[in-house]
Amino acid sequence: GSYLAWSQGHRIVKLVPWAQCLNNFLLHGTKNGSPGVGPRQGGEGAQRNKPCEHVLDCGDIVWSLAFGSSVPDKQSRCVNVEWHRFKFGQDQLLLATGLSNGRIKIWDVYTGKLLLNLMDHTEVVRDLTFAPDGSLILVSASRDKTLRVWDLKDDGNMMKVLRGHPNWVYGCAFSPDSSILCSVGASKAVVAAILVW
Repeated sequence: GSYLAWSQGHRIVKLVPWAQCLNNFLLHGTKNGSPGVGPRQGGEGAQRNKPCEHVLDCGDIVWSLAFGSSVPDKQSRCVNVEWHRFKFGQDQLLLATGLSNGRIKIWDVYTGKLLLNLMDHTEVVRDLTFAPDGSLILVSASRDKTLRVWDLKDDGNMMKVLRGHPNWVYGCAFSPDSSILCSVGASKAVVAAILVW
């Protein structure tokens, strides 16, 4: 069920099931490709649940992409979460797109449907990263010199605005246990923050 997402820098993002990419590579990239790799072909139920390709129109120039999953790499720190507008299941896979107009759009990868539209940045969203613990916490880095922390399990509410970069923020990344967030900006400084929810 994993996907590949790409954009050529315009408003369109293409989502392709990874198994389909592997099949195309094996069939066209080698002399004796193996058609057996990829999703299993079976009865009617297998066809209905087969991952499919989606084309997403984001409405503005796409600068950043990030996948997020409600399946944690390790045990999630979220306990007794009350579900709100969207009920994220245990197999939920989301794609966040950071746009030129400062918006962030959250998409359901399996259906291609737009779920949330986050609108607090005032400049280009240069980078996006999800916490690897399955909490669906998203951090965005922007030319507006801020990082913003969003809780997608709480209808995409913004939890915090992190300031500290004197210039544009180019990138951000979580530590493997989701406890530390690092960011880098145009001033070539790396800023690290210990996160306490």
